[in-house]
Amino acid sequence: MTARLLLVTGEVSGDLHAAGVIRELRRRRPDLRCAGTGGEALRAEGVEILHDAREMAVVGGAEAIWKYRHLLRVFTDLRNRLESEPPDVVLLVDYPGFNLRFAAAAHARGIRTVYFICPQVWAWRRGRIPRMARILDRLITIFPFEPALFEGTGLRADFAGHPFVDETRRLLANPPAALPWAGPSPRIALLPGSRPREIARLLPVFWRAAAQLDRRLPQPAFLFAAPHENAAAQIRAGLARLGAGPRRWDVAIGRTREVLRQADAAAVASGTATLEAAFFGCPTVVTYRTDLLTEVLARLLVRVPYLGIVNLLAGREVCPELLQRNCRPDRLAEALAPLAVDSDARRAMREALAAVVAGLGGGGAYAKAAALVDEELDRAVAARGRGDGAFGGAGQ
Repeated sequence: MTARLLLVTGEVSGDLHAAGVIRELRRRRPDLRCAGTGGEALRAEGVEILHDAREMAVVGGAEAIWKYRHLLRVFTDLRNRLESEPPDVVLLVDYPGFNLRFAAAAHARGIRTVYFICPQVWAWRRGRIPRMARILDRLITIFPFEPALFEGTGLRADFAGHPFVDETRRLLANPPAALPWAGPSPRIALLPGSRPREIARLLPVFWRAAAQLDRRLPQPAFLFAAPHENAAAQIRAGLARLGAGPRRWDVAIGRTREVLRQADAAAVASGTATLEAAFFGCPTVVTYRTDLLTEVLARLLVRVPYLGIVNLLAGREVCPELLQRNCRPDRLAEALAPLAVDSDARRAMREALAAVVAGLGGGGAYAKAAALVDEELDRAVAARGRGDGAFGGAGQ
């Protein structure tokens, strides 16, 4: 009996993670019927794309309001599909605002729900935990501390490992790529983020800190890592307005991981890139600046001692965190200087980063996730065959 999977993700990163799981799942079930929302990565794996994930991506509350009608149409269409072409399992990948609502709709119809990449309930909105336990059949996590959050709830939560383990190994298996480092060493990576407002707030701090380090260190080279052309254009235009800075600098586009691989140290906007830096053993200073209202709301809602995921995983401040008013050029230069050269501070941080990475699994996260999804498909298909599932005695 052919298994039927409905997959929902709403961002480019989710498309890539979902594609990795589907690739492994098809090795187990070559005849798997799979449709859902996604992008080019899932399309390449033979998934029938019902709605493009790029049109569903949302950054901030204002954009969510602007896209509300489109997201409602997508939600309604997918919900109708639960009735017209019911799947055996719904696989939800990240994208919690949309996906938890859709999980509830699927669960109400007796359809098994599996969630890959846990919403950050450990940071905020812990009230979601009981609701997740009610509407999900399986949770697959990428951080080792997450399953413990659901103990006693009845929800099966499994740690599959972090996908970065395999991705890092693949990159390191190849020779270093040529990058526009404008000087010998030390090499310092500057990652001011990907969003326009994020870049605008951090760029002056990074630039002035680099100017101070240029006077303090022997021939440092600075490389801004821009995720795409628009970010690179904003960085170059912003630096032109800021005036005098370091002598040796450039911008690399779409090569963030390679930049971190080659850098001696990095200043990084808080986010996924801080964990990527850890995988390459790159000593890092975590930075963050936002508006006053967001800061006040964060203080009220966020319930974690650190902002950087590396520090959360370590349970201590491995990477210095310079946040809000503490994110100043002088403090950033002071924090980066000993990390960019041979020093006890650099050696200690690299050892701590290696310990954090070692705790994220030995690889094969997508294969482990696929095996767990396959278990749920087995249960659902068996129930369908007996005629006691959500779909009665529906055919193959």
